[in-house]
Formats: sequence, structure tokens, C-alpha cells
Amino acid sequence: MVVKIVTDSTADLPAEVVRSLDIVVVPLYVRFGEELFRDGVDLEVEDFYRRLTRSALFPATTAPSPGDFYGVYSRLALETNEILSIHISAKLSGTYNSALLGKERLQSKCNVAIVDSLSTSLGLGLQVVAAAKAAKAGASLDELSQMVARSIPKAHLFGLLDTLEYLHRGGRIGKAQAFLGTLLNVKPLLEVKEGEVYPLARMRNRTRGLNTICDLVKKYPRVDELAVVYSTDGEDVEKLVEMLAPVFPKEKMYRARFGPVLGSHIGPRAVGVALLESQ
Repeated sequence: MVVKIVTDSTADLPAEVVRSLDIVVVPLYVRFGEELFRDGVDLEVEDFYRRLTRSALFPATTAPSPGDFYGVYSRLALETNEILSIHISAKLSGTYNSALLGKERLQSKCNVAIVDSLSTSLGLGLQVVAAAKAAKAGASLDELSQMVARSIPKAHLFGLLDTLEYLHRGGRIGKAQAFLGTLLNVKPLLEVKEGEVYPLARMRNRTRGLNTICDLVKKYPRVDELAVVYSTDGEDVEKLVEMLAPVFPKEKMYRARFGPVLGSHIGPRAVGVALLESQ
């Protein structure tokens, strides 16, 4: 039987990639006031950003429950005896712990391995893509678990934000706290490293920020997968694609959106690049 690959909605994987690789996505939740939505299920990305920029309500995000994971694992256990579940850093969300608790409830012989990616968005998503491709090629659960463990330190995510307001208000600012109070019109360039958000540099304008992201990518000579991701400004994606084309084939780049959960914390006009180094 083929190993089933599970992730969560913070992976920000395009729908066509999820379908083609048979990836199962467990949604996190976004709340606006009294309204609760499943990320990517009840709340589409365009509607979310419309609410984010126009509503006086600030969104809150919540991890899936252990019951959510138990339900997914139970359903998949009818189709396979091996599941690999890869999730957002436990330092950023309770999702990983919910997955562990969901697994504990499973009263079947299905073997479930749960991995903390130490990343999020396409930093997580590219690890999931690599695992799903290997699963379709016939890799066993042990082989996949070892492969993902090796890929964790080789997954990198850089993001240029328009403001730190959303990270600060959402309580996910991490080491980027050092930037607070000093930014004014400066754009923060951040990195997800060892499962946390770290400050990299203060950019005076977006053009310089995009150039710096490209310079960071160029430091990695062997890249297997690369993704460009944005919240509300698609032009930045196309700029980055053209800027990165000399070092990575355009036709192989993934283009994606930061979904509602990540968008709640990074806000509009955010753009980033995720890459997975060759093993």
C-alpha cells in the first residue's frame, strides 16, 4: 500500500499540487469575532484578505483539535496501514501536539509517524511535496521518515513583510521582537529558522527587499524545489520569478498564496521565497 501523506493548511500548497500528489490537508481555524472558519474550506483566500483589510475585527487562529486528526487518521486507516503526517513548527502552533493526541486515540493497526517540520508555509509545503513524490514512487514509511528528517534543516523560508503589526498582535513575533519600535517605514525581512521567526534585516523599500531575498536564495548552489509565495500583491511574485529565473527554472517554481492562517499573522503585501536544498 502507498503511504498516505497528511499535512495542515499552513503548508499553503496550491490546490492542484494537493490533488495531483494525493496529499490530505487538515485545516486550521480562523475566527473573525463570532464567526469561525476552516482555513481553505469555509474561507477562501480572496474573501479572507478582503475581510482582513476592511474589517475592524482582528482575526484569531486556532489549531485543529485532536478529534480532527483522529477523524482523518481513522478514515485513511481504511485505505492504508502507513501514514506520514508533517506539520507546522510546534513553536508556532499547537497543531503538532494535536496530531500526536489524535494518533493516541487511533485504535487500529495503522502506523502513523508525525513530524514537526520546524517550518511553515512553503517551507513546510516543500517538505510535504518531496515526501508525497517519494511515497508515490513506492517509498516505505521508514524511508520517508528518514528522508523528511534529513530535509528539515535543508528547508528555508524568507519573508518580506509590509509591517510587523500582525505578527505582534497575533503573538507569533518570536525573535523578530527585536525589530519592534524601530521600524517606522522600514520593511522587515524575516526568516523561519529552527522553528521560530528570526529577524534578518531592515529594508528601506520593497525593491531592496526583493533583491535581498534573491541574494539569499543564490547562496544555495543546489536547490531541488523552490516556491514564491505572497499574500495580496501578485506583481511581487512575478518580479521574483523573473529575478530568480537565472538560478532556477521558471517552469519548476511553485507560485502560491499565504493562506488565511498565515495571512492573519503576516498581513497584506507580504511576499516570500521557500526553497528545499538537495540532499
